[in-house]
Order: sequence, then structure tokens, then C-alpha cells
Amino acid sequence: MRIILDSAKQSKLKTIFPEEDCLFSPEELLVYQTDASRISGDVLAVVRPTEEKQIVQLMQYASQQKIPIYPRARATNTAGGCVPTRPGIVISLLKMNKILEIDSEDFVAIVEPGVITKDLQIAVGKLGLMYPPDPASFEVSTLGGNIATCAGGMSAVKYGVTRDYLLATRVVLPDGRIMEFGARTHKNVVGLDINRLLCGSEGTLGIIVQMTLKLIPKPQASASVLVGFETLEESMDSIRDIFGSGMLPNSLEFIGEQCLNAIAATGVTLCPKEVKTCLLIKLDGSRETLPLETRRLIDILSPLKPILLCEGIGAEEEALWAIRRQINSAAAQVAPNKIADDVTVPRSKLYEALKGIEKISTQMGLSILTFGHVGDGNIHVNIMYDEAKQNDIAYEAKNAVARLIISLSGVLSGEHGIGLSKAKQFNMQISKDEQTLMRKIKAVFDPEDILNPGKSY
Repeated sequence: MRIILDSAKQSKLKTIFPEEDCLFSPEELLVYQTDASRISGDVLAVVRPTEEKQIVQLMQYASQQKIPIYPRARATNTAGGCVPTRPGIVISLLKMNKILEIDSEDFVAIVEPGVITKDLQIAVGKLGLMYPPDPASFEVSTLGGNIATCAGGMSAVKYGVTRDYLLATRVVLPDGRIMEFGARTHKNVVGLDINRLLCGSEGTLGIIVQMTLKLIPKPQASASVLVGFETLEESMDSIRDIFGSGMLPNSLEFIGEQCLNAIAATGVTLCPKEVKTCLLIKLDGSRETLPLETRRLIDILSPLKPILLCEGIGAEEEALWAIRRQINSAAAQVAPNKIADDVTVPRSKLYEALKGIEKISTQMGLSILTFGHVGDGNIHVNIMYDEAKQNDIAYEAKNAVARLIISLSGVLSGEHGIGLSKAKQFNMQISKDEQTLMRKIKAVFDPEDILNPGKSY
């Protein structure tokens, strides 16, 4: 049944939200039709709550009228996670952006979903604390969005992902009921862990209006090492040697040959031309021990005879990480369109995965940029193409990469989620029986299927 937002329904929304926070004109709705995936859907209205009771009233009404509701914030998601699948109302949570509490004794922060990740990190950092999850979009993405996708980031190899820091949630269910899950404590094994179920559910089970997040002590210092090799195999051998030595870096990033070529094509010279692959490694710890750990890391890398080996401590690190930040701007010079995927394989399968993607790139005649968080097996795969000429072959390459990753006991996403962009590949990884179980769980929370419907399962 197609929903029409007639004058009566519009009037009802206006009784819940003030005029400036209740949008109906096509010009106002345009930006809410898509996210960073560039997939688009039909939006009937946008509402921007500033308090919980507005969300409760909206969900009660939407449940009665069976109107689809699509939660979103900054829409940095690259998988179409907040794009409408059928006409409905977008609820933007950006105005619910308060840091309600930071407790340096309990090591917790209580926040609303519209808080920008970087803003929380800065706020807790002033108290000597740290909120570790650091997705690439941390400067603009929100904590609510991070929870929806269970965002990871470069520090995940040492510190884990968003679900590891979600202690408690206050949630408005699709029928308007308010429920609280979890606890303020850092340990809790009473009942099923519904927080973990919510984290990564892509906004399909409830609207989180408040989160209690775990914090940890902030390390005193950090150091980074940029190392470049002539071959992919040498890079992968160095990863094996680092972990084999017992070291656990804060971050361990990989930059593939086609990324380096793209950066070089922009005129930026960051590495000798003989360097075909790079690793960026970040360590953190105490001021006294960090120089020793850095020297230990260099001693591990040196026997592989890297072409490039640079180290920096503190402010010196910024120049080393410049190469990582160049990737997105350089990619735009390779081709006008991009399919941005993330996949994850066991670390032992990294070499096979990257060589397999190289082969697909050659066979399809497309540039495929590979980079990412190889410390935990997470590879970002950017398929570059011209939509006017290469659309079909680009999506054929996407499917070929997915089949390769599944054959290596990998998964279709490590941090971006499934959304719409990978919905057709979902069957490759998740069995029909498992999907049935997921749909039954969804029905318990959302029997009318109105909350971000049509996503993945």
C-alpha cells in the first residue's frame, strides 16, 4: 500500500513539531532522499525532533497509520542505510546533540544520538579520557549513526568497535514505547544483550534517544611508522611478523598500489616510485616506553628490507598520515564514479584477497583501489568506473569481489553495513534459515514493519 501524506497527516505532524522542524516542500526534502551512497528514495516529509516526547508521539502515530519512518543524522553511510525503500517520513536526529554527562570516575559518557563523534572525543580528552571508536567520518558522523552501523575505524585493531563501548541505551520502539537496555556498569551478563543486537541493526529495531558509552584512560603518547615495500607479499609478511612478535598496534593501515598510483597522478609525491604498497602503523602508550616500542617495531620491519621507513612521534606523525588522507581526493581523479565497499577476511587470507581483487581489476579493465584496516582484516574496496559506459561491468566486479571474499571465509562488511547497496549480495553470506530468524526478531520489535523497512534481512 502506497502511503500518501494528505493534509490531515501533515496537520498531525505539525501538532508534534514546530514549523521549522516539519518540512514538506520538494526543495527541503531533496537532501534527505539520499546518503553518501548516492542511492535515492522517496521522502514525504522530514521531521527534526529536539526531545524524546516528540519521537514517542511520532512513532505512536506512524504505527497507527503504518507510515514508514527512516532515522538519519549526517547520512555519511555509504551503503544506503538510511535511504527510503518506500515513501515515508525521515526523522533527522541532528538536533538531539547534547553530551549529558561525562563521569571520569565511572568512565562513562551519556549522550544523545546527534552528538558528533569528534566532539565527544575532544570533550572526554580534556579529562584524560578516551572514546576509541574512530570511523573515517568521525569529524562529521554522529554517535547514533555509528551505533546504527557498529562503526569501526583505524583504532579497532587494538580497541575494538562501537559495540564494545555501548553499555546502555534508551530506545523508542516503533509503537512509541520507551525501553531501557543495559546498565551503567562495565560488566553485565543479566539476560540477553539487547544493546549488542541494536548496535549494527541499521535503525530497523528502534530509535535510540540516549546512549551510555564506556570510556578508557587516554594514552600519554603516540608514535607512527610509515613503511613502504616493493611487493604486496612483503607488506603482508610484515603484518604477520608484527603480530607474531606479540605487538598490538593502535592502528595498522594498508595502502595498495593503485591507491599510490592515483595519489602520484595528482602530482603529490609522498613515496619513491619503487614503493608499490605501504603500511601505516600507529603505537600508543606511556611516554617512557613508547620510544622502546617504536624501536622494537622498526627492528621487526628492517629484516624485510623496506624501501621506505619513516617514523614520527607526536606532532611529527601528521606528515606520515598525509598519505592516508590523500586517498579519497585522489580517487576522484581516477574515474567519475565509485562503488565504495568494505569487506573483511581472516588476517591469514589478506594476501589471497588482495591478489584476487587485483586479478578482478585486470579482468574487468577497471581501477580498483584497495586500502584500509588490515590489522583486523578489513579492506576498503573502491571500484572506479564511468557510469555512462561501465555501469554493468562495475557491478559485475562488485559481485566478483563478494564471491571471492566469501570463498576466503570472509564477510561482506566489517563496518559500513548492508543497507541497500549490498542487499542483493546478502544471500551469499546469510542462509535462508538465519534470515528467517532475523525477520522474526525484527517482527518482535516492529510488527508493522515501519522502521527503516526493506534493509538487508
